[in-house]
Amino acid sequence: TTTSHPGGCLGRTMTEPCGAAMSLANLARASSGPGASARRPATVHRHAASLSGTAPAKKTSASKIWRRRAPVLLGARAASSDDAGPTGTSPPSSIAGSNDATGAAAASDARIPTYHLHEEEHDFDVIVVGAGHAGCEAALAASRRGARTLLLTLSLDRIAWQPCNPAVGGPAKSQLVHEVDALGGEIGKMADKCYLQKRVLNASRGPAVWALRAQTDKWEYSREMRLRLERQPNLMIREGMATDVLVGSNDEVAGVRTFFGMEFRAPAVVLTTGTFMSGQIWVGRKTLAAGRAGEAPSEGLTESLVALGFETDRLKTGTPARVDSRSVDYTRLEAQPGDEDERWFSFDPRAHVRREQMACHLTRTTAATHQLIRDNLHETPTYGGWVGAKGPRYCPSIEDKIVRFADKESHQIFLEPEGRSCPEVYVQGFSTGLPERLQLALLRTLPGLEKVNMLRPAYAVEYDFLPAYQCDNTLETKKIRGLFFSGQINGTTGYEEAAAQGLLAGANAAAVALDGAKLVLPREGSYLGTLIDDLCTKDLREPYRMLTSRSEYRLPLRAGNA
Repeated sequence: TTTSHPGGCLGRTMTEPCGAAMSLANLARASSGPGASARRPATVHRHAASLSGTAPAKKTSASKIWRRRAPVLLGARAASSDDAGPTGTSPPSSIAGSNDATGAAAASDARIPTYHLHEEEHDFDVIVVGAGHAGCEAALAASRRGARTLLLTLSLDRIAWQPCNPAVGGPAKSQLVHEVDALGGEIGKMADKCYLQKRVLNASRGPAVWALRAQTDKWEYSREMRLRLERQPNLMIREGMATDVLVGSNDEVAGVRTFFGMEFRAPAVVLTTGTFMSGQIWVGRKTLAAGRAGEAPSEGLTESLVALGFETDRLKTGTPARVDSRSVDYTRLEAQPGDEDERWFSFDPRAHVRREQMACHLTRTTAATHQLIRDNLHETPTYGGWVGAKGPRYCPSIEDKIVRFADKESHQIFLEPEGRSCPEVYVQGFSTGLPERLQLALLRTLPGLEKVNMLRPAYAVEYDFLPAYQCDNTLETKKIRGLFFSGQINGTTGYEEAAAQGLLAGANAAAVALDGAKLVLPREGSYLGTLIDDLCTKDLREPYRMLTSRSEYRLPLRAGNA
């Protein structure tokens, strides 16, 4: 029967697998004695990774026997196809011939969630902290390599959320997406499934600089990624705030502790905290402790890392206001339709979902826009002097544009839809730190937005990061074995940079946990290799964005051969 899952998975049937479930779990426990929880039943197989082929064999030493856990189960009836008979039925019971009472007891026992009986749900091979774009790719990569993985997130409702521009790709970034897809990652498949519009940028130039960009439905993207995670064997998702990194006596990671005192153990941990570590939102002179609008920050983790000897610093980014599409006069705007000849991020044709495209629109700033900003620069966090963290050089706020490029009379502003079923429109190129009381007046200086209604104000967010020179080229930290940093915690900006780092860190975390081969990508072979090399060898003190010009090998590295 179709059920409504407590975790929000609507429409899942009770016979559908959730994780890599086993219908023989209770039989294995009964026949193997007290030690059954440390031995994987013969019917369950590690899922080979697209990264490295078959999963490596694991050691059998007593110190590592706790790693050999069967995947977490929702219940014994959630049987995998490996456990099913020829027609998809459950395998025959080995207790045939027992009396009816025994059979009834076994049937009753089979309905009990098996992880309560013999699964140590606090022990894992890999723990990933944060379920943004880096965290999702890290968790999937680790589990595909055969590691039993926990994905710990502050909110199950904001998995793979796109808090800034809901778009994937662009110059250099699209190359990262193609490379992640070539390695088995998900960001390209999600973009191909959830896009609102696709365009190839730089199409008038040579193919080395062609860049596919997709505007995506942010709600659909998050929903589809969560469903993908929930279908992944070896992967468990849980809500919680990690506040401490647990370390063993030999400077090796041992797990994490949450705000409410839960301890989860693993020989490999990947931190993908985004903008949440000691996050602080600014709207004019008003401030709020938050990782992003409406979500609490992660507290305590910075202090834990500093105590372990890591260096931290602060960075800043921002996002523009969202406006109501029903209050925009589109007759005064220039339409930007999608390309008729659609291209795809993923190399897998099964991931290609052709959809009706929506148009974006173009407007420009005016003299009134510039004057209002100049008159109120002292009201912004950066120019007012109460926020000193550096923001992204290549994605500046509108006040930065007015100050840096004072000779320009106008700047392009794009209006981009955020979803198919909602009226919210993203005002690209118009992020600001001005007080909310001035933001609506500023928006109404733009042609076509004279009567616009603002749904969400723009804000700046300041957060902790750890300079990535403290990691090696596998993204494992040099101080603590088994501890990996990935995404904005390394000082990068952008979903694509985060996803690329996440896949690399997750694959290598599994390699540490399972004694497998590590994934190392040289600079000359990929944009991902260039990204990692830049992060780990340079002392970067501003948000890092991948650019075509950063790769010396940009002519031979292109979408078609990723």
